[in-house]
Amino acid sequence: MQYNPANPLIVQGDRTVLLEVDNPLYAEARDALAPFAELEKSPEHIHTYRLSPLSLWNAAAAGMTADSMLEALAKFSKFPLPANVPTDLRELVSRYGRVTLRRIDGVLRLVSSDKHLLEELARRKGLRDYLGDRVDDTSFVIDDAFRGVLKQALISVGYPAEDLAGYTEGASLGIHLRTQTKSGHHFAVRDYQRLAVEAFHAGGDVRGGSGVVVLPCGAGKTIVGIAAMAALGKNTLVLTTSTTSVEQWRREILDKTDLDESLVSLYTGESKAISPVTLATYQIVTYRPKKDGDFPHFSLFNQRDWGLIVYDEVHLLPAPVFRVTADIQARRRLGLTATLVREDGREEDVFSLIGPKKYDVPWRVLEQKGWIAEALCHEVRLALPSTDRMDYAVAEWRDKFRLASENPVKEDIVAQLLEMHDGPEDRVLIIGQYLKQLRSIADRFDLPLITGATTNNEREDLYRKFRTGEVRKLVLSKVGNFAIDLPDANVMVQVSGTFGSRQEEAQRLGRILRPKSGEPARFYTLVTRDTREMDFAHHRQLFLTEQGYSYEILDESDIAKQAEEAAKTSS
Repeated sequence: MQYNPANPLIVQGDRTVLLEVDNPLYAEARDALAPFAELEKSPEHIHTYRLSPLSLWNAAAAGMTADSMLEALAKFSKFPLPANVPTDLRELVSRYGRVTLRRIDGVLRLVSSDKHLLEELARRKGLRDYLGDRVDDTSFVIDDAFRGVLKQALISVGYPAEDLAGYTEGASLGIHLRTQTKSGHHFAVRDYQRLAVEAFHAGGDVRGGSGVVVLPCGAGKTIVGIAAMAALGKNTLVLTTSTTSVEQWRREILDKTDLDESLVSLYTGESKAISPVTLATYQIVTYRPKKDGDFPHFSLFNQRDWGLIVYDEVHLLPAPVFRVTADIQARRRLGLTATLVREDGREEDVFSLIGPKKYDVPWRVLEQKGWIAEALCHEVRLALPSTDRMDYAVAEWRDKFRLASENPVKEDIVAQLLEMHDGPEDRVLIIGQYLKQLRSIADRFDLPLITGATTNNEREDLYRKFRTGEVRKLVLSKVGNFAIDLPDANVMVQVSGTFGSRQEEAQRLGRILRPKSGEPARFYTLVTRDTREMDFAHHRQLFLTEQGYSYEILDESDIAKQAEEAAKTSS
């Protein structure tokens, strides 16, 4: 391999990879790295990736080989790869599937052709308690009840099992996709959605049936779930984040399949019906009357013979649902998400209990093909007013972020942005973390506000009015992060966020990425300079950098000038 000093990558012996942003080959190298490397830092000029075990195992589970990963590194590297990197990478990749779970003569077994490894694992504390009788040098009997916890234990010691034990079939359900929706529009599953379902289903083979599909917000993850239901033709339980999302799933299922309304029911705080297709919220499933009591709605997982369980927004899966998921490993499991990043660090549990990544498509690829809207991202930096600087200087460390987030100057920037985006085609969402700040914005500009306290009926009515154009500007609290269907939104103004949450940045950008004609979508994030908010903003932007987006950094004076020019043009 001929290495070239003009290339953009520097691969280091600790398995970090540095990528030069200003290099002409940056975008190509970034896209080559994304399937198997994890982005850790993304300042202006040099991005840092890490070849982490989990990122390599996800790539291996999706069919990528160690050789293809090394070829990608070598192709874009300035210098020869450090001698240990090829060895380390091959070793880590080879660990995926070195032990497997199989059903032999009806009995679950842990199997490995490497009898020395099996002997070592059998002696590991935290693992040996899940192993039953030894069958021979290459396998142990496993109690079916331990199938999930054993996989968790194996990944924690660095040997993720490939689960080839198969699944219970579940009760059959005749379900077919329409070619014309109930609402009268042509309907066809897009190519990438079809490929995602095929990767998950694997033609019914034991290598399919559990895993995660990663697609951008706005790319139709719900359609992937519905197409998977049709491919399997089984009773299905769908778990999602909110009653709004449950309603959206129900609308889509009835609109795009031939299922009768009587076969699709909601299991929420307001309705607890169970049908062949049941849609439930994580909130109701994890409800318990006492903090240390039982979860009464866990019984939902066993009340029908489910052939498929769909976990929508799997990056938000609550910890108690992991516990029950460990117990139902014989059910097929499909996770849907825009990002595998979890703020609680439980990505390994997603891998072992839901399944590895089966399919993903970079956001920019779908943007270039017109499946999601082009988006321009802007970070607007503004100063704290001099009157607030002393309060910030003397504030406790934990209070500084909120003081910076609630900078009153942000309201003036919002005023200018609303002026710039006041055309008849504009649909503007203003979203933030702090209710006092959001109420102030809603009052000042006479805009409707949706919070967690807004009733479902009122919320649905406002979303409907936004979709029809009767309301063109909405203020949203964190409820706007998750699974709301507002396809016409084309401007998002983020006035405050949840510390450094990458998943939140993904969700919020996704609100404006539904395909639309005309101008690109605009995402503005308002950040107070020289404060803790700047540090957290950099971490939030990691996700967008991974997906190929970059922020244009603007000063508050730039927005003032743009607003002034917009006003002149409109007059």
